[in-house]
Amino acid sequence: MLPNLATAILGATILFSVTGCTPTVKIEPPDKPIVINLNVKIEHEIKIKVDKELDELISNDELF
Repeated sequence: MLPNLATAILGATILFSVTGCTPTVKIEPPDKPIVINLNVKIEHEIKIKVDKELDELISNDELF
């Protein structure tokens, strides 16, 4: 009976030692707001190629 008691006490001691050393993870919001700087320069270029006949048709004042 004594060896079983010693084993139980040793097991309980090991169990409490291991559970006492478990790391804890805390999730906390930051003190300052999160700032994201987006310095984006967007350039676009639209190229339209028009046939000469179509260009002359568009420039015709009688049409419009």
